[in-house]
Amino acid sequence: MSTHIIETVVFRLNDGVSRTDFLRAAEGSSAFVTSVAGFVSRHLSCTDDGTWIEHIEWTDMNSAEAAAAMVAADPRNADFLSAIDGQSIKMMHSKLEVSVG
Repeated sequence: MSTHIIETVVFRLNDGVSRTDFLRAAEGSSAFVTSVAGFVSRHLSCTDDGTWIEHIEWTDMNSAEAAAAMVAADPRNADFLSAIDGQSIKMMHSKLEVSVG
């Protein structure tokens, strides 16, 4: 049995990007992420201090890596990526150990 992979990306938005505009851009980028083989689910949340956290569940690491290799080239991600402060991005992958719900 293969272990699913959780991709966690922590970031902040560029100055001047509104929450509403960013959420619209995130919806647009969902068309990309859901089209990538191995996609399971995506969750995007925000802390009170404006730190955004994205969790994407993949069936395997190859799928996560394939998505990462394609994300910048796909025009459906342009608004989403341009809203993010690139200096603030922290990304990691982990093996899903427990899932409830």
